[in-house]
Amino acid sequence: SEAKAFIASGSHPDMRDACLKAVSSINFDSKRCITIDDLEGFIHLDEFIEGESDADPEERTAGQVMNYTSGTTGKPKGVKRSLVEGDPDDVLSMFAMILSFFEIQPEEENVHIVGSPLYHTAVIVHSTAALHYGHSLVVMEKFDAEKMLYLIDKYKVTTSHMVPTQFHRLLQLPEEVKDKYDCSSTRAMIHAAAPCPVHTKQEMIAWWGNSIWEYYAATEGGGTVVGANDWSNFPGTVGKAWPGADIKIILDNQEEASVNEQGTVYMRLGDATKFEYKGDKAKTQKERLELDGSVYFTVGDIGYLNEEGYLFLCDRKIDMIISGGANIYPAEIESVFLMHPKVSDVAVFGIPNEEWGEEVKAVIELNDDSLNSETITKELMEFASENLAKMKLPRSLDIIEKLPRDENGKLFKRKLRDPYWEGHSKQV
Repeated sequence: SEAKAFIASGSHPDMRDACLKAVSSINFDSKRCITIDDLEGFIHLDEFIEGESDADPEERTAGQVMNYTSGTTGKPKGVKRSLVEGDPDDVLSMFAMILSFFEIQPEEENVHIVGSPLYHTAVIVHSTAALHYGHSLVVMEKFDAEKMLYLIDKYKVTTSHMVPTQFHRLLQLPEEVKDKYDCSSTRAMIHAAAPCPVHTKQEMIAWWGNSIWEYYAATEGGGTVVGANDWSNFPGTVGKAWPGADIKIILDNQEEASVNEQGTVYMRLGDATKFEYKGDKAKTQKERLELDGSVYFTVGDIGYLNEEGYLFLCDRKIDMIISGGANIYPAEIESVFLMHPKVSDVAVFGIPNEEWGEEVKAVIELNDDSLNSETITKELMEFASENLAKMKLPRSLDIIEKLPRDENGKLFKRKLRDPYWEGHSKQV
């Protein structure tokens, strides 16, 4: 990243250890390692600025944050944008725009709960926006379903940024546990980052009402947004383009798709589309497309727009399974398995098949790891056959203790899939 300074706190033991390990691994200049408390080998902030003027610089600029992509399909990439011209105090207007997408009134009293790691772009953006407006912040050390309900009730939480995996775990709590806590204070419990099964979303709306919001975007930009009412009219949608954004569906021949026709999803958001992947100009160019004089980008998702302009996602292009010439989307199969009460998590992907090219493979994480593997495997396969077309049924199903997700709920599917493809070439 070519960072010039490392600012850290050693107030938490885990944070202290991580900071010290990071400094030793990257051989960072110790004169630019700054701490706000007490951290071995770091210079205290007071000492670092001693003798410096406390006056504001004559020309202040807000600068820019370089966030990194999640790295679920490869190495994380820095998304580098041009510097923001303007006073740092003016960034509030940018945050106000973001909050307005979800009908959050920044001038009102709000309490924002953080149940996901702050290194995730969306989590830090929403948390920073809350702090800029003086909203209270409740930071969980790690996500726990019942603990979140307790904190929502205790602090009268109004907003959060969540992922579907967290919804699923909240819904799996016994009814008597859910009934213990009052969640009526919630106004905007926003989710993104992964596909949300329709039944999961419906249950959350039935529980938390119109506070459920969804959007589709990426570290690179976005995007679309949808509230509970509009979503209920078009179940499964990730919304319409938000103000200033535009969505295009592009076919493999580079032509724009018709209504309800599937293709690669491209997005544009004014100047925000002007970014580059740091140190990778080739990838930057590969993921861009110029249409009607405007530049659009993609993160490789497949989807379509309906007649009303609502976007529906099918899956990531890299995850799509091609079996016997038919396109099979793992997200659909995963959604079915998640309907089973004994399933906690699931990953579906394609593995080599000499006759068909690829076959469907499912890997399941159960709620109770004491269940008999052979018995539950048979039960799950029968359940799938009742809810899926024959060509979409997994040829094999494995049960493992834990799926490889990061703390934000993003699944590292390649860790499961790649071993099967050693010595094979996957053409999508």
